[in-house]
Amino acid sequence: MTFSVPPFSSKLKRLLLVTVLVLGVVAIWRIAQDSGDGGISQEPAVADGEKKTAGAKPALTVTAIAPLWVEWPQVLTASGNIAAWQEAVIGAEISNLRLTEVRVNVGDRVQQGQVLARISNDSVDATLSESRAAVAEAEAMLAEARANGDRARQFQATGFLSAQSINQYLTAEKTALARLNAARARMQAEQLRLAQTAVRAPDDGVISARTATVGSMTQPGQELFRLIRGSRLEWRAEVSAADLGKLKPGVAATLTAPNGARVQGRVRMVAPTVDPQTLNGLVYVDLPVAETGSSLRAGTFARGEFELGRARALSLPQSAVLLRDGFTYVFRLDDQNKVAQTKVAVGQRKGNQIEIIGGIAADARVVASGAGFLADGDRVRVVDAPATASKQP
Repeated sequence: MTFSVPPFSSKLKRLLLVTVLVLGVVAIWRIAQDSGDGGISQEPAVADGEKKTAGAKPALTVTAIAPLWVEWPQVLTASGNIAAWQEAVIGAEISNLRLTEVRVNVGDRVQQGQVLARISNDSVDATLSESRAAVAEAEAMLAEARANGDRARQFQATGFLSAQSINQYLTAEKTALARLNAARARMQAEQLRLAQTAVRAPDDGVISARTATVGSMTQPGQELFRLIRGSRLEWRAEVSAADLGKLKPGVAATLTAPNGARVQGRVRMVAPTVDPQTLNGLVYVDLPVAETGSSLRAGTFARGEFELGRARALSLPQSAVLLRDGFTYVFRLDDQNKVAQTKVAVGQRKGNQIEIIGGIAADARVVASGAGFLADGDRVRVVDAPATASKQP
């Protein structure tokens, strides 16, 4: 049995021819690609990396500034308590007598010699009267003894009286004089006791404490009042041993009172010793006499600073300085506008400016603000700050 193959149509022949040609071209292209560099090419990867680098976007738009040279006062900060310059303890000088009157209270201003309290003086008055009578008696006896002594001296040359009698008269005269002096001394003692029944202020000042109460019994040395002499206060600032040498009498100091007021003072004395526990020494600063209602009161805590002169300093705005983990940093810019987190040492502050002690050069460019949104190595877009070139003092 014989089979016959039908003839291909011209259209089918053309389709087969085109398919063969396409397969041939693809095969030739693959062979050409596999023949170069071991059949593997790295150019596409390199091209992708270059595209990624070229297409990196800036993390933030920032302003670049440089540290500014300024002339600042050099100050030494300290803290300490405000205390009385001298505090007088006023007590009773007479014992076993009752307080009958208290005339002042805490906070009252008094003057030297002013009566602060009175003690019962009835018994002292009676004793003083007795002493005065004894003095009068002694004066009378002395007058009689002197008259007898004068007569004895007159008869001494004539021999009318014996030597023994003359000696007796002269001795009686001396004894009467001694008794008079003793009586006068007792009277003076009683007068002093009478004066002590009035408790007086030893100096001008302010009453800072009072324990005297009407009706209480007095004892020698018993404290009745405390007086801030002259109403003078002082600031006892604690300064480290390393800084004590920078201070001397006459240096100006400025305190910040509890109500925010600024109070001027001057160093009166620098302590010659240092506390071995804290390694701090005391600096005594005289303060102006406190007026009524002043916020300066003995016992309050105050901060202040000593003025040591003026010196050049590098400063940056506070917005350019970042605090992280207890350290201070700035973000320094390089030529490619990449930021580098740089640790800096800072000093005093004045307004919104911070002194830069070390860590960057004077001509460094740093990010002016927005540092908290940056990380080390970020690329930024830089916009120059307004013309504020560093000026020399």
